[in-house]
Amino acid sequence: MHKRALSVLACSAVMALSVTACGSGGSGGSGSAASAGTSGAASAAGKTITVWMMDGDLSTKATDAINAAFEQATGAKVKVQIQEWDSINTKISTALAQDNPPDVLEIGNTDVPLFAANGGLSDITADRADLSAGQTWLSGLADPATVDGKLYAVPLFAGNRAVIYNKTVWSKAGVTAPPTTLAEFTADLDKVKAADHAADFSPFYFPGQYWYGALQFVWDAGGQLATQSGGKWTGALESPAAQQGLQAWKAFENAYSSPASRNVDTTAPDQRALFAGGKAATILDTSLNTVLKDKPSLKGELGTFPFPSATAGRTQPVFLGGSDLAIATKSPNQALALAYLKAAASQTVQTGAIVGIDAWTPVSTQLIDSTKSSLPPTSAAFFEAAKTSVGTPATPGWATIESDKSINTFFADIATGRKTTAQAAKDFDAHLDQALNAAQ
Repeated sequence: MHKRALSVLACSAVMALSVTACGSGGSGGSGSAASAGTSGAASAAGKTITVWMMDGDLSTKATDAINAAFEQATGAKVKVQIQEWDSINTKISTALAQDNPPDVLEIGNTDVPLFAANGGLSDITADRADLSAGQTWLSGLADPATVDGKLYAVPLFAGNRAVIYNKTVWSKAGVTAPPTTLAEFTADLDKVKAADHAADFSPFYFPGQYWYGALQFVWDAGGQLATQSGGKWTGALESPAAQQGLQAWKAFENAYSSPASRNVDTTAPDQRALFAGGKAATILDTSLNTVLKDKPSLKGELGTFPFPSATAGRTQPVFLGGSDLAIATKSPNQALALAYLKAAASQTVQTGAIVGIDAWTPVSTQLIDSTKSSLPPTSAAFFEAAKTSVGTPATPGWATIESDKSINTFFADIATGRKTTAQAAKDFDAHLDQALNAAQ
């Protein structure tokens, strides 16, 4: 995802302890990881690879665990260079164009197509089975890293959103258990709404520009942001399924969130502060931690659950933020770099470090199932929600959509009624058509 969005999701890295970036690139040529393979990686004593990791994502202990697994498997050493977020995409582009790039780079999951598009990342498609080791990677991480059917990066970790609610407020309204379907959820929120008629109170505070959450309704109805055919992307929000999801989202937002929320994002005002201050009974967010920072006395009063689907037995698909690891095409150490990716995605490292140390969501559904029982229930809900995710369009143009905030305006147009869902979708689909194909 766009990098600074991780500053929000980074809070989920401590959630277990607190209760917690997109045409097809070059094939990698003769120096690609696929052609290099992993043979010889185990006899690399005396060699060193350079790895770029981003500041504030993995802890030193978690990074050390990846390095140790790699060094044990190969005999080679690792030089980790921590990178700042400011202007990182420009820095990565510059590094990949040079003859001495880092061997491995941490890249935001939705940003991977930016660098695959110009041939800067090695095609590792032939090694996918070995890298995944039978695991089913989370779609929200793997799909944006798969450009025109070719894999250019391996999932590293994820963060996502779940429903956070005040159990005391819900209980006073007669609701004592979390819902399992959307129908149950709205019925519960109706009770919460009936118990507090204050004009500035939201049974569920849901800002109109909060596209990460609003998209869940589109995906839950079977809609998509865009589709690809013959190498061309086409906005898909005018489809019947997407329209159904958009209408459901507007009805939900207008019914349960205050009128003042319809043209704002989550930060102004801060939805966590509103929740902590009693102006909302429920929010969709990445962490309990910041809520408790605002009001520590809420500890023990908060509950979490995945956002229920309109289809019984399912939860709404979520947008995953997080990072992938990729190999620079010009790296002279293709086999070793591939071995590093394998170590990072391994069950041992994911369980012991990604989850066990940093409490990030691991990269596969199997790993979620095997680790969530070790977490507090309030954290396990985030892991369970992450099992169903949808990736953003794997094209460099997606970066435009995130950076120009047109998607924020799109949903706010619907929430406020400035446009009908049909007109908003028609206008935004036209923008998607242009932006998603601009760098093809």
